[in-house]
Amino acid sequence: MTIAAPDLTMTTAASLDARAVSAWFSGHKVLDRVSLHMPAGRVTALIGPSGCGKSTFLRILNRMHELVAGAELAGEVLLDGVDLYDSARRITDARRQVGMVFQKPNPFPAMSIYDNVLAGLKLTGRRASRQTRDDLVEECLTKAGLWHEVAGRLRSPGGALSGGQQQRLCIARSLAVRPRVLLMDEPCSALDPTSTRRIEETITELSAEVTIVIVTHNMQQAQRVSQYCAFFLAEQGTPGVIVEHGPTEAMFGAPRDRRTADYVHGRFG
Repeated sequence: MTIAAPDLTMTTAASLDARAVSAWFSGHKVLDRVSLHMPAGRVTALIGPSGCGKSTFLRILNRMHELVAGAELAGEVLLDGVDLYDSARRITDARRQVGMVFQKPNPFPAMSIYDNVLAGLKLTGRRASRQTRDDLVEECLTKAGLWHEVAGRLRSPGGALSGGQQQRLCIARSLAVRPRVLLMDEPCSALDPTSTRRIEETITELSAEVTIVIVTHNMQQAQRVSQYCAFFLAEQGTPGVIVEHGPTEAMFGAPRDRRTADYVHGRFG
């Protein structure tokens, strides 16, 4: 039986709530009781110096942390109030609802642009008619701001695209499985200013229908794309914690903690 994929506009953004999340690698504690509410349909930026646990926290949000040998976890991660780590929940379901875009673009290089977009459907065992697949590819590439650049060469290898185009292809691939949340780990760190601007425009457009959580070291980027912000810090060998979080405008304009002010104004980190 052929199953048509639902329309992307039907995707409902979900809130994420981390509650007292702690994490360890081989017995070494890297996060200590981190709690954070990430509102539905908004962009939350995670900022802080390297090594303070931002990327680890991001991976915990879609159960990638448990793939690392020696990794341990305490606390809860709730997607619209439902525990992502509930033993009754399949890990593939959690990752379908909470997608991930990595720092380095990772399209399947020998696979066509068209097949790259649909790769997630194959991995989750979903079938669709040819017309539905065609419509889905166009829709997701359009959402990722890439359609007009690649519409005439969909059968070309994804690995032949520029770095910025590859990153947007990875965003399109993530969108094809209808996530409710999209995690982004420094998605622009290896890109030129023009590609960065296009990714930021894509983030802004997507946030109306998909909750986005982004790790970034670019303070201007955090201000441009996010509505909420959380400042992570690990001091003197201690595990990472959230020093302060709240609306981005307040975090940059009137932070409550001096360490936050020092960081966002470039006095350290």
